[in-house]
Amino acid sequence: MLEGIPMKYILIVSTFMFFSGVCGFIIRRNLITLLMSVELILNAVNINFLVFNRYLFSDKLQGHFFALIVVAVAAAEAAVAIALIINIYRRFTNINVEDVSEMKY
Repeated sequence: MLEGIPMKYILIVSTFMFFSGVCGFIIRRNLITLLMSVELILNAVNINFLVFNRYLFSDKLQGHFFALIVVAVAAAEAAVAIALIINIYRRFTNINVEDVSEMKY
């Protein structure tokens, strides 16, 4: 699958994904934007794991195992985040990040 694609092109796509996730995290309009930004960052890291494993250590599977661990952590993080978003929406009837600061008490 990656036979004809140079490593630098895949890393450019991964870098673009990572920084678009960071920009989305900085903008942080609402909690769903934050969740999608974190998922973009984790997927960019997964691409890096797989690309470096493919091009540098082609006979080993460490990159694949790390990617599977990151996918499992991302699934758990998404489940917890969605549960928190649902509870925040029930409390405030919106999911703006600024309104969450009222939950201090």
